Amino acid sequence: MAPPPAVLSSGELGARGHTRPHVVFVPSAGMGHLLQFFRFIGALSSHDVDISVVTVFPTVSAAEADHFAALFRDFPAVRRLDFNLLPFDASEFPGADPFLLRWEALRRSLHLLGPVIAGVTPRVTAIITDVTLVSHVNPVAKDLHVQCHVLYVSSAAMMSLVSYFPVYLDNKDAQADVGDVDIPGVRLLKRSWLPQPLLDVSKLFTKQFIENGREMVKTDGVLINTFDALEPVALAALRDGKVVRGFPPVFAVGPHSSLASETTKGAEAEGSPMAWLRQQPARSVVYVAFGSRCAVSHEQIREIAAGLEASGSRFLWILKTTVVDRDDDAGLRDVLGDGFLERVRGRGMVTKAWVDQDAVLRDPAIGLFLSHSGWNSVIEAATAGVPLLAWPRGGDHRVAATVVASSGVGVWMEQWSWDGEEWVVSGEEIGEKVKEMMADAAVRERAAKVGDEVAKAVAVGGTSHTGILDFVAKLKAT
Repeated sequence: MAPPPAVLSSGELGARGHTRPHVVFVPSAGMGHLLQFFRFIGALSSHDVDISVVTVFPTVSAAEADHFAALFRDFPAVRRLDFNLLPFDASEFPGADPFLLRWEALRRSLHLLGPVIAGVTPRVTAIITDVTLVSHVNPVAKDLHVQCHVLYVSSAAMMSLVSYFPVYLDNKDAQADVGDVDIPGVRLLKRSWLPQPLLDVSKLFTKQFIENGREMVKTDGVLINTFDALEPVALAALRDGKVVRGFPPVFAVGPHSSLASETTKGAEAEGSPMAWLRQQPARSVVYVAFGSRCAVSHEQIREIAAGLEASGSRFLWILKTTVVDRDDDAGLRDVLGDGFLERVRGRGMVTKAWVDQDAVLRDPAIGLFLSHSGWNSVIEAATAGVPLLAWPRGGDHRVAATVVASSGVGVWMEQWSWDGEEWVVSGEEIGEKVKEMMADAAVRERAAKVGDEVAKAVAVGGTSHTGILDFVAKLKAT
């Protein structure tokens, strides 16, 4: 990697004659988190702001490394601040998610971040960090007397849970199990909708979640990858202090536009997913993808394959069998079974390659998105106006699915299984639901209306455009 570009001298004036704010981003790990950081950096770079990014190598996945390289290549004015982690013994948490382990390794090293940021010129105005790290980054920011904001990559509904869950635990009987969580001003979240680790407060994820939730109210602001028309109730409750009193300013700044670098080299080459899509009729293809970190069991994959085959629909399926891409060496035939690829040849394409999902969803051929309901996927489907068939797999996916159902983005299959449950959804049921939704004009109409709302939000004068301007004004007022 090339060395960081030359920096401006401290106090250099920006184009409008004032001292430019200098923002340091402290991201965590996982493409679902990093992608939104990179996109927001791209958006912020056009607002007369100096930007630095704290980087840790090696990354957990190959995709993360590729996207970091593209960020610094495409935005040469963005500074790279290398940060070395302390030794970390992962055996302390046997069987833990590798991305969760990276979050913990970061958290245990962040007390060393202060001198790194203090030594940067121009003087840092604000730190923007990930929710997974805020309990350790915000105290560093306070010691340096700089603002600390959280760029939240999930929904406003999920932010309300992050913020309120510590209060819920404080108020419930200490001996009682975690139950339904009724978030003031937002909604009741059923116990079965919560991220599974929250049901056990001794788990590493839950301890991090609680610490970060308590710290949120002490930050200077929260930037959320959503827009007002999508989550009006949750955003209003956060802003009005109904969820937690004294909550910091909330800026709805989504959806973030994808970056040119997300289009992979050869994306339009013959035989590529995008080239194949170009040959399909409008609204005829079911796009199937379960995110960058969701590994579906081989048994369930076979049932999905049977369902897609039975549906009679054309489909593009991005298949993932491991949590970390570097570990994924299973062949398609090994996973899908003999004969499947031959039987669907011509109307179905299956690949394990990384694709620019935003570009896929914007293609006119896409008629339905069968998704794990990760927030990035929800917001990209909303932007494209493509109906989403939500099949949550874990984490915050069921909370995100409540937004899918309430906003008109799509339909949530609440009774379908998710990670940790022993049963599989049959191919017959999957096929019937896909066929039903592909033929449902009302579902398409509702999703298209959400897409229109996105266009209004990000246009000049729209709520998300104004949100970014308000945030930049806060930086420049320091």
